[in-house]
Amino acid sequence: MPLAFLTRIAQTPAPTFQEEERAQLVERLWHGLGHQPERDAAGNVLLRLGPPQGKALLLTAHLDTVFSEGTDVRVREESGRLVGPGIGDNSSSLAVLSAFLRDLDTQTLRRPLWLAANVGEEGLGDLRGAKALLSAHAKGLSAFVAVDGYLGVAVTKAVGVRRYRVVFTTQGGHSWGDQAPSALHALGLAITALYALPLPHSPRTTLNVGVASGGTSVNSIAGHAELLLDLRSLDPGLLTDLDAKAQYAVQGAARQAGVHVRLEKVGDRPGGDLRSDNLLRLARQAAGPVGIDIKTAASSTDANAAAPHGVPSLALGVYRGGNAHREDEWVQPSSLNVGLGVLQRFVRGYMQE
Repeated sequence: MPLAFLTRIAQTPAPTFQEEERAQLVERLWHGLGHQPERDAAGNVLLRLGPPQGKALLLTAHLDTVFSEGTDVRVREESGRLVGPGIGDNSSSLAVLSAFLRDLDTQTLRRPLWLAANVGEEGLGDLRGAKALLSAHAKGLSAFVAVDGYLGVAVTKAVGVRRYRVVFTTQGGHSWGDQAPSALHALGLAITALYALPLPHSPRTTLNVGVASGGTSVNSIAGHAELLLDLRSLDPGLLTDLDAKAQYAVQGAARQAGVHVRLEKVGDRPGGDLRSDNLLRLARQAAGPVGIDIKTAASSTDANAAAPHGVPSLALGVYRGGNAHREDEWVQPSSLNVGLGVLQRFVRGYMQE
């Protein structure tokens, strides 16, 4: 069962940009299963199986979690569930992918099959591992499947994402003795202006200021303040329009407050058509024997990285759980074996096409 791998993976820390320890673990696990994975310049673990000729199906599960260095990642059992930071997203998917490799008879592969454990899916990782895989290998791929998410869900619509770090700076000074512009004043004006921007309901488009900080003390005029801005849309054109309006709003706030502003793009996840119809059909055929009806969803996953390359893509969930991105995240242990069966039947169906 995938549980043979899950605890070891989940208890190996892997914050975004610090996935090396977990990457080495996965590499050792796959070596132990008799295979020869390689590492690319981005830090991804990549294994190529099957015939050397032809375009490959690439299955990938991301290594990183949203939790910072020092988080207690020990796994515990509570009422028949396994609980711990990142136990589901994405440790369970990595465990299922490793169990898939353990049980795979490579002699049955009629077409090339590649497996990867990639870096940088979460947060400011900006899909850097998946982007690197697609940039290097898109011409050699027939399909790209991100093994990620809950059993019974397939992501077929890629939500485009733009992210900015917005930094306001000024000379600052003493709250009584000086009369200088405040970077925090500008930050407040910017947040107000951003949330006043009209957003279309369809296609869904969102704006969020997720982090804001600044200043040094109660009696100091803030010389520095910054925020992290997240913009999303199902429509690339609407996202570009919102991007321009958000930048204008931020720059206007800086002018009004009399401070300097710098916008740094820290995320650009492509959206658009994933060309997933055939992959979704195979996923539904694979889930049918265990009575699972695959529901489709729109999200931002590693599958987004395939959109600019025209490679058919999908994100496929393989476990049941909840509380993702929380320290009390949980998974249902028995569901991993069900997810493994779905993944096995999915690949068999692909190989028979």
